[in-house]
Amino acid sequence: MSFSPHFKRPSTPSSPFDKDGATLSNYLDVVTRHIDFRWEINWDTKTFHGYAELTMESKKEGVREVRLDTSYLDVRGVEIGGKGVEYSISERIEVMGQALKIVLPEPLNKGETTTIKVTYSTTKECTAVGWLEPAQTKSGKHPYLYSQAQAIHARSMIPCQDTPAIKATYEAKVVSGRGLEVLLSGQRKGVKDLGDGKREFSYSQPVGIPSYLIAIAAGELTHKSFDDLEGRHWQTGCWTEPLNMDKAYQEFKEDTANFVKTAEDLTSPYKFGVYDILFLPESFPYGGMENSCLTFATPTIIAGDKSQVDVVAHEISHSWFGNGIGCASWSHFWLNEGWTTYLERLIMRETHGELDRQLSYTVGRRGLVGDLERLNPRFQKLVIEYKEHEDPDEGYSQVPYEKGANFLLYLERTLGGLDNFIPYMKDYVRTFEGTSITTDQWREHLFHYFGQHKDAEELTRRLGKVDWDEWLHGSGPDLCVDIEYDDTLSKACYDLAARWDKARDGNVSGFSKDDIKDFSSTQTVVFLDKLETYETLPPKVVASLDKLYGLGSTGNAEIGLRFFEVALKSGPEYAEAAAAWVINKGRMKFCRPVFRLLNEQTPELAKKTFLKHANFYHPIARKMIAKDLGVKVD
Repeated sequence: MSFSPHFKRPSTPSSPFDKDGATLSNYLDVVTRHIDFRWEINWDTKTFHGYAELTMESKKEGVREVRLDTSYLDVRGVEIGGKGVEYSISERIEVMGQALKIVLPEPLNKGETTTIKVTYSTTKECTAVGWLEPAQTKSGKHPYLYSQAQAIHARSMIPCQDTPAIKATYEAKVVSGRGLEVLLSGQRKGVKDLGDGKREFSYSQPVGIPSYLIAIAAGELTHKSFDDLEGRHWQTGCWTEPLNMDKAYQEFKEDTANFVKTAEDLTSPYKFGVYDILFLPESFPYGGMENSCLTFATPTIIAGDKSQVDVVAHEISHSWFGNGIGCASWSHFWLNEGWTTYLERLIMRETHGELDRQLSYTVGRRGLVGDLERLNPRFQKLVIEYKEHEDPDEGYSQVPYEKGANFLLYLERTLGGLDNFIPYMKDYVRTFEGTSITTDQWREHLFHYFGQHKDAEELTRRLGKVDWDEWLHGSGPDLCVDIEYDDTLSKACYDLAARWDKARDGNVSGFSKDDIKDFSSTQTVVFLDKLETYETLPPKVVASLDKLYGLGSTGNAEIGLRFFEVALKSGPEYAEAAAAWVINKGRMKFCRPVFRLLNEQTPELAKKTFLKHANFYHPIARKMIAKDLGVKVD
């Protein structure tokens, strides 16, 4: 049963009380409904030039000015109705960029629209786009580019209202030379040959999305469709460099369509038409980025054993949480990531069983505790109170993912289990899909839904006993409630870790490579996570661990990360090996902790390694690693 008709959907954008402090735009006065942009890629200067036409609707009476976010853009002109209009660019606010202030020829009344054309070029300081030299690609023959706009980097590619509170559709045409493919986060409409190696690529995104989901990639790329399910209105497939295609296709061809179908069954029909995965070069800073229609993914998830396919389940889940229901500001980012992680694990439950879901929570909890130990208490909170003009990247951690998913698991158990919680989740999606909301709006709907349940009195009583303030605004080294997980799959991992903890004298005669032969990759991760919680192992014991299990040379980056975390805490003996491992790991989940530990053991090696390879890392990762190590990069 759905109670959605009785619940008022929020208007977009959010109220002034939840204003996004990370935008310089006046998005509470006027909102972007559609963007039409044209770009031409200049591979020599590493820039785009062209224009963006923004169709905007006034939300108030008498709006006289539009302010857009820009960062390192070279604005060359602004037109309305084919005529140039007065505009100015404010002084730069570090990280936030500059406001492009446009004076409207006539004031707009509430509900009226106008279309503003901004002609501009990006610059070499663009923080959204990583430009790779041919040597950084698989074939070594062609350059490559890819964007990463989350959280507030879209403004360095396109003048926009760079806030998750605003969702807009778009149409785009991008020209590229050198015969290189161009991909955007929309549905491809056509490719026109312009001669001399130039082609024009046309895309449409008919579903409103926030600015951070506008994405581009270009390079030597090829596509292969997966075997889709009959009767479905969407298609799946993968893009990658040709030399990566065989491995990528084999790893993901069977699961991707099934994940989309399972997510549909748990929520609502998939609305983006196509779900492709682009496996990027190794410098990509995230495990995956949920760019609509086209997930960007790190090649480290092509592990050869399907142990990392859940990353794609996560990005698919964003189609409903983040891309569908979005957060009204970055303070409420957990509504994107907590819900997505929760749905991802429900997909894994449907695919592999409840025990696999429980094991994922076990792994996630360890990552959460690790982040909480190093975070400022302000960033340990589920709802982060960002300061005006504070960079949302500063608060990026496992907290919105894992604390958020655990909070939803806690509510699931509090409210009677999945029989009650899945119908609620479906109603939540139906109610808010296509909007951007705050935590208070989410909670209001939660109480409304269960207030009309057949067991409303009991369930409302249970909701009243939840410590909302501690869950949402509390800090500390762990969850405020000690949530327990089924240990059926983790017990053997813990037992093996305890045995190694007792082998500190170096006597490892009771161990063999067969100890982990029946472990899944995830169980090996759990084993290493548990081992890392004990007192630091002696270097000779770490060497025996590596020799027996081959952990330092594994092709699975999740296992490699955990091993080097254990090894580097024991001393500098594995510093050189860790430095060699990290230079092609652009994913921040891997490179940042390893560089931090290297810096603790051998600061000179850490800084030397990073500075030598700094250009390999995406601008976002480069900035964060430099901050971790206390160095400056150009």
